[in-house]
Amino acid sequence: MNEFVNDKLDETRTNLVKEITLLSNAQFNCKPAMDVWSIAQVCHHLVLVEESSVKAIAWGLREIDNTQKERKNVQLILLDRTKKIKAPKIVEPDVEPFEVKQIMDLLNDSRTKLMTLLSSIEDKSILTERSVRHPALGELPLDQWVEQIYLHEQRHTEQIQEIKLLLVAGH
Repeated sequence: MNEFVNDKLDETRTNLVKEITLLSNAQFNCKPAMDVWSIAQVCHHLVLVEESSVKAIAWGLREIDNTQKERKNVQLILLDRTKKIKAPKIVEPDVEPFEVKQIMDLLNDSRTKLMTLLSSIEDKSILTERSVRHPALGELPLDQWVEQIYLHEQRHTEQIQEIKLLLVAGH
């Protein structure tokens, strides 16, 4: 990937970690409302999305008959938080409580898998030439699968900031 993408992946992950590092496990797992995920669940969802994205990209790289599809404005779609996107079942978080450190480890593992996959690709241009269907965004070129990881994380980091405000207001 290019340096911009690597920087964006690092930047959004740093921002996410900053938001959750100092939380107690109780704050981390507290749901501000019945129909709202806890911060822990949001983070688990991010891990599941990153892991699923790695699998999708790897699958797309192996597919031979894979014609290039139109590019989408992933940033516009994902960063517009007025439009709720229902998480597909495969990336819905567990309801069991998590510890902050446990989630940090999972986040590190999923990012290592992503970076290992990306560094194994000799000719990065293949990422713009192949595509795989994304459950929320439709057919998506592989480089945009990578882009959606950090944009999605940015979207949910904003959500975490809002949940934290709700937790403060509720106590």
